[in-house]
Amino acid sequence: MSKEVLMYKNRRVVRQGDKIIYGNLNESHIAEIDIISKKQVGSTEVADKVDVTLMLNDMMLSRRKRTVKTSKKNGLFSAFDLASVWLERYCK
Repeated sequence: MSKEVLMYKNRRVVRQGDKIIYGNLNESHIAEIDIISKKQVGSTEVADKVDVTLMLNDMMLSRRKRTVKTSKKNGLFSAFDLASVWLERYCK
């Protein structure tokens, strides 16, 4: 079975449960999106409140030292939009 790689604006998207990692591992920064709450829209459950964190891509540092910026957003579209802008600015 082949696994399809999800991409958004030429960066990889990996989801495990309510945590999404957005960015390329060969760049200096990645974004972490945590789904805090969900709501029902019709018969589908969608993300409502999310935390967005811009982090240095250096696993040797503690999480606190890796964190560059954080923000709370309503919905995944707003979260990915913000994370995309941050990554464009910081990964030059």
